[in-house]
Amino acid sequence: MEFVIKKDDLFDGIRIVERATSMKGLQPVLANILIETIDKSMIKFSATDLDLTVIAMVQAQVKDEGKITLPAKKLSEIVSRLSDSLITFKLSDETNSVNLTSKNAKFDIIGISANEFPAIAENIELLEENAIEIELKPFTKAIKQAGFAAAGYESNNLLSGVVCNISENTLEMASTDGNRLARVREKIENKGKTGQLIIPSKTLQEFIKMSSFIEENFVKIFTDKTKLVIKSENTMIISRLMEGQYPKYNQLIPQDSPKTALVNIPQLISSLERVAIMVNEKTSIVRFEFNDNKLILTADTPDAGKSQDEIDVDYSSEELKIAFNYRYVLDSLKNMETTEVQIGLNTGLSATVLKPNNDEDYICLIMPVQIRS
Repeated sequence: MEFVIKKDDLFDGIRIVERATSMKGLQPVLANILIETIDKSMIKFSATDLDLTVIAMVQAQVKDEGKITLPAKKLSEIVSRLSDSLITFKLSDETNSVNLTSKNAKFDIIGISANEFPAIAENIELLEENAIEIELKPFTKAIKQAGFAAAGYESNNLLSGVVCNISENTLEMASTDGNRLARVREKIENKGKTGQLIIPSKTLQEFIKMSSFIEENFVKIFTDKTKLVIKSENTMIISRLMEGQYPKYNQLIPQDSPKTALVNIPQLISSLERVAIMVNEKTSIVRFEFNDNKLILTADTPDAGKSQDEIDVDYSSEELKIAFNYRYVLDSLKNMETTEVQIGLNTGLSATVLKPNNDEDYICLIMPVQIRS
């Protein structure tokens, strides 16, 4: 194998796929990127941890065909430090080592035979009649706004997934970890199938990171038995498709709130981050006290001290004291694209609804924590 490639094209290909490698895998080859020639002008990069597979296609001048796997971390470090010039790759089949040259810089990188790399993508059938063709911008916006509330990646239950309900002109996406919930509705143009998918949140977070490399306005989503594929012209992400009955999350959202507060988002974020300096790291609890157009935030740690801050808000109902994991509140606020949040309240133990002012399409729900007076 021998090819010549631009430094930026090579580095983009590595960056798209390298996060899917597994440094802790039982198979050493899972820490490597598979590099293979496709034709005289295209190279394919692949990486997998057996749960998630990412593929990227980049342009190159191919002199001799072939394939090899190289360590992702080392390859990324090398390429990031090279000058912006053409890079030559030349594989020695006898030693499984690649000679990489760029101007006066030369590296010999020992790889692992491509025959040891798992054949995952080859086992998936992409049928156009099973495709959902969805606009990229509203899709990525919905992932950012609704995906953060899912349970941790290590969790194997449905709550570690994000539910996507896709119709011809609407995408509804939601996630919950049992303590909080995020739901968003986006107007879309869908040229393909409709239906519900439950996608691992890790898959969608990886897709967000690679979406900046996608130049088209649409991506295609395929399902093949228990697999899910999100594909653009030059990128592909493959993961398992989660199966089961996702909780009826819309039933958890209160229809109305007896008390409401209108709060400036940047002010509330700044105040929360100041007060949280003294938060108990085990609980992350910050107390909120709403009263007479004021919001007082307090936190304390028995062996460290206390903090308090106060901001002006629009609140005219009776006094209410309530406490939250402040990280949940910050996550919700930082995904809102307006300057004011409407906070719907009831009692100190009732679910609290946060939504951008004058926007019914995005809702975050947070369960409070019980506090002692």
